[in-house]
Amino acid sequence: MALDMTVQRAMALGRARDERMRAPAWAVLGLILLGLSAAAGSRISGAIADEEAFLTARPCVGTEAARGTEVCLRTIRATVLSAQNAKSGPKGASVFRIRLRAPVPTPADQPFNLDSNGDLAYLVKPGEEVEVTTRRGVQVSIRQDGVSETLPRLPDEATMYVGLTLVVVWTTAPAFIAAFGGARRARCHTSGRPVTPRVGFGWAKAPAVVIVPLAVSFLCLTLWDAWTAAAMTVVIWALIAFPATYAALRWDRDE
Repeated sequence: MALDMTVQRAMALGRARDERMRAPAWAVLGLILLGLSAAAGSRISGAIADEEAFLTARPCVGTEAARGTEVCLRTIRATVLSAQNAKSGPKGASVFRIRLRAPVPTPADQPFNLDSNGDLAYLVKPGEEVEVTTRRGVQVSIRQDGVSETLPRLPDEATMYVGLTLVVVWTTAPAFIAAFGGARRARCHTSGRPVTPRVGFGWAKAPAVVIVPLAVSFLCLTLWDAWTAAAMTVVIWALIAFPATYAALRWDRDE
C-alpha cells in the first residue's frame, strides 16, 4: 500500500511538472495571438475609411486625371484590341477577357476579366470603344453604350478584417485559459487535489472558431454599410463567444 501511494505521488508530481511546462507555452501563444489581433484590428478603421472614400468618390477634374494615385474616379476611353472567353485563376473559372489597344495608361493596360454571362460579354467587340473607370491604380468598371459592369478588387473588405480580428481574439482567450488551467492543474496535482474537465473542446469544434465570425462578417456586410456591419459583427459574435468562453472557464474546476 505504501509503495502504491509512493508511485501515485510520483506520477502526480510528474503530471504537475508537465503542466508547469505547458502553462508558459500557452501564455506565449496567447501573447502572440494578442499581437496578431491588434494588427488585424488596426486595419479595420483604414479599410472602412477607404471604402467610404470610394463610395463618395467624384470624377477627376483637371490635372487630377494625370496622376496615377488619384482618389477620384478616372475615366479612360480606349479601343478594344481583343474580347473573348477565357479561363482565369487556378480553378480555371470562365471569364470574358478584354484587352485594350495600346497606348493606354495603367491600369487599363492590363486585361479586364468580366462576367462571361454579363451584358458586356454579348456587346463588346474588337475595334469598338469602351470607357474604363479606375481609382488609385485599380480597375473599377467598364462601360459601353450605357451598359457597365463593376469589377472585383474594390475596397469592400472592411468587415473581413473584423471577422479575422474576432477569430484571433477568441482563440487568444482559450490560450490564456489553457495557461491558467495548466498552472491550476499543476497546483492541484502537487497538493493531491483532483481536477476534472467539465467542458470539452475537441478539435472537431475548432473550425467553428474560424467559420462563424467570417460568416457573420460576410452576412453583415451584405445587410449594412461598413461601420454598421462592423459593429453588428462584433455584437453578434459576442453573443456566441462570451458564453462559450465562460463555459471554457469551467474546464479546471475542482471536483
